[in-house]
Amino acid sequence: MSLRLGTRGSALARAQSHTVAAAVTAATGETVELVEIVTDGDRSSAPVQQLGVGVFVSALREALHAKEIDFAVHSYKDLPTSPADGLTIAAVPVRDDPRDALVARGGSHLAELGPGTRVGTGAPRRVAQLHALGRGLDCVPIRGNVDTRLRMVADGQLDAVVLATAGLRRLGRAAEITEVLDPMLMLPAPAQGALAVECRTGAANLVELLGCLDDVHTRAAIAAERSLLAALEAGCSAPVAALADVSETDDGAWDIYLRGAVFSLDGGFALRLSATGTLTDASGVGSRLAAELLAEGADHVLGEHA
Repeated sequence: MSLRLGTRGSALARAQSHTVAAAVTAATGETVELVEIVTDGDRSSAPVQQLGVGVFVSALREALHAKEIDFAVHSYKDLPTSPADGLTIAAVPVRDDPRDALVARGGSHLAELGPGTRVGTGAPRRVAQLHALGRGLDCVPIRGNVDTRLRMVADGQLDAVVLATAGLRRLGRAAEITEVLDPMLMLPAPAQGALAVECRTGAANLVELLGCLDDVHTRAAIAAERSLLAALEAGCSAPVAALADVSETDDGAWDIYLRGAVFSLDGGFALRLSATGTLTDASGVGSRLAAELLAEGADHVLGEHA
């Protein structure tokens, strides 16, 4: 009998799920069947910040609890930071490129976009950082799948869009990227580019089987970033950014370098700090950096987006 993998129906979600399914089969010999689940986020065209945290995952989790599927694949950045009762993240596969990407008409780079350039993005984090550049860009709120957003550039509705590099790569559309954005200019969302493979806690054999996909360094980096997000009590649509890098030290140990940032939507307030720590204290690194951000005034900005 095949394992049933729950997935959203979008092209990106199916591409991610197919990748995980193939990895499970290659590692274990188990066959995997994709089961499409429609979420509230797929039914609505409202901005994500209005729909709420977890809008793309609740239906998948309900299907897990109902035993309609055996496991699910999520874009990790879509998950609420609080754990789900009865469910566990059995694996965090190796992360794809976490950076944001610019797709602009004429192959323009970000530095070449002048005042009034219409740049599409639905993420307050991206809007805030674009405004913080002080270039007078016109940020246009958009929703829709990757194809829809790219088409807005191709047909002239927009001059450019900002999307996740990982998503474009997974859809085989990386060639359309005009610039992969340096995190110094555009720090990504916590957990961007990472996947979460989730199943029921009680399914011990399946938890063990899926564990073959887990990457300890990716899991630690995501733990640091999401710990920061949780400590700030900010959702996935808040103007909060974070990126953790894991590197080996000269003595063979592993360290985490975490960058975190909080912005006002107009870009007038931009607070960026960093912290380091050991791989085994990933969550602690995130929570300590969040405390430093709050001490420097981040709470005043986050209160506007509560």
